[in-house]
Amino acid sequence: MQTGWPASPAIYEIDTWPWLTGLSRRLGRPVTLADVPAGVWDEVATPGLDAVWLMGVWERSPAGLAVARADDGLQRAFRSALPDLTPDDVVGSPYCVRRYRVDDRLGGPSGLAKARAELRERGLKLILDYVPNHVAPDHPAVLEHPDWFVRLEDGSIANGRDPFFPPWPDVVQLNAFSAGLRAATLDVMSRIAEQCDGMRCDMAMLLTNEIFAGTWGRHAGPVPAAEFWPGLIGELRERHPDVALIAEVYWDTEWLLQQQGFDFCYDKRLYDRLAHEDAASVRAHLAAGRDYQDRLVRFLENHDEPRAAAAMPDGRGRAAAVAVATLPGATLWHDGQFEGRRTRLPVFLARYPDEPADLGLRDFYRRLIEVAGDVRRGEWRLLGTSGWPDNTSHQDLLAWSWDATVVVVNYAAHPTQGRVELPGPALAGRAWRLVDRLDGRVFERSGSELETDGLFVDLPPWGFHILTLS
Repeated sequence: MQTGWPASPAIYEIDTWPWLTGLSRRLGRPVTLADVPAGVWDEVATPGLDAVWLMGVWERSPAGLAVARADDGLQRAFRSALPDLTPDDVVGSPYCVRRYRVDDRLGGPSGLAKARAELRERGLKLILDYVPNHVAPDHPAVLEHPDWFVRLEDGSIANGRDPFFPPWPDVVQLNAFSAGLRAATLDVMSRIAEQCDGMRCDMAMLLTNEIFAGTWGRHAGPVPAAEFWPGLIGELRERHPDVALIAEVYWDTEWLLQQQGFDFCYDKRLYDRLAHEDAASVRAHLAAGRDYQDRLVRFLENHDEPRAAAAMPDGRGRAAAVAVATLPGATLWHDGQFEGRRTRLPVFLARYPDEPADLGLRDFYRRLIEVAGDVRRGEWRLLGTSGWPDNTSHQDLLAWSWDATVVVVNYAAHPTQGRVELPGPALAGRAWRLVDRLDGRVFERSGSELETDGLFVDLPPWGFHILTLS
């Protein structure tokens, strides 16, 4: 990990435009990044967080906005999320970037500098976006550097896309095989790195040689000998050695992008297993080596996924949150997740719908993140479990340890009993006190029992412990 970053950072994603709109309504005056009150930054700085990702600060495209407002499918999606939609609510996609300059409507470069200073005062690092695959149709490079783009048979510039979905109509496709584009990418990333401590690279796997060639074929031209990312990241490190690089990746390319230089890569496989599968699936995923797991980003939602409160109801969401918060690697939390928002907002919109806050859930998340920041230290181990011939429910337990802390999660909708095999020697011969860090409950256990039989647990549906032994 880069100098000055913790090994397992906890990151909080803020959807910048709707967040500022909400603050403006709350305070009764326009608010930009330049004048967010100190008390609001104090609210953001939940103990246990290490960084804030201000998603969507760059200058949005008028041309891209016109496309979005004319697209009937997008308009239906907008009204589904925001029934009282007005034309002013549609501000365009933050991933349709016209220039890598902070949008003046959000406070401009000086506003971002002020926000970064406020975060730094509270011990928080700043993460910003970079979108390497595409730009807005009115980006200056379209006219100034036409050779940086993928062109179709008729000579027109292709719309941006990935290989599994139709093109995105509001953006145009950069050519990852263009030497000029690769050089320009280094310069742009360097300018972004001057304004932040970390960079989240959108859909980073699309720029690998194999995927790019498979997507664009002859339209991309000859495949270069060198991959897109390794040399670029190496040169960026020389200019900005402390900037952390996070790759949004899918399709089992996490290890590849780690090897190409990224500090962290999205762990979408874990998300899918937590959202849709069972404890056995999650446990198998966690059997991978630490060199891989330490560089994954665990999450339950972000701006691309359904809201966790809607996708993981009935206790599953809290159990999943305990798992995500206490695993190796980075963790990503999302604006509105703590309060239980259920409506996923399209990134084109400037305003959240009104939803009641779940204050109990908010308190749970804040306590969890603070506890996780304290216990994720030292050696991590995945722990085995056992049961009895007439009770195999232990198979629904997930368990691991960090030094003197044991995490146990019942990842099932029924009560579960079992024994957790504890690591470490010299448990016998002493009495042990186990304190649940989330709710303060205390359990007394014999060291001989712990060493011989393991830790007995009896958990309700979706129940959990974070136990520190002393």
